[in-house]
Amino acid sequence: MTSYAIIEAGGIQLRVEPGRFYDINRLAAEPDSQITIDKVLFVQNDGDISVGQPHVEGATVEATVMQHLRDRKIIVYKMQPKKKTRKKQGHRQELTRLMIDSISIGGSSLKAATKAAPAAKAAAPEPATVSDTDDA
Repeated sequence: MTSYAIIEAGGIQLRVEPGRFYDINRLAAEPDSQITIDKVLFVQNDGDISVGQPHVEGATVEATVMQHLRDRKIIVYKMQPKKKTRKKQGHRQELTRLMIDSISIGGSSLKAATKAAPAAKAAAPEPATVSDTDDA
């Protein structure tokens, strides 16, 4: 099982895991800066569950601001039939991309799992291939 948390950031509630990035509404932070989110509503760590009322005491989420970007364009079209009234508008939401570094609760930190399996796979020898030719 993986560890995750449900946080409140940018006006939305979001399920986050360490080592992944998420797009939320624009935050007032510079790119490549570290931020701490303390509005943690729920934490799950390998079956150990902590539910806040409304927030979990002592739980924080460390994140890095990767970049600021804009979402895809949404077209808002309003029309009143038989009145010759048409209004077309476009909207692009301002977003901030966050990389979740760690989730900590009560001083213990839950970090992203390291990828040790590819290194072990590269060190293992390849299996021998069997040819289909008959030597009879």
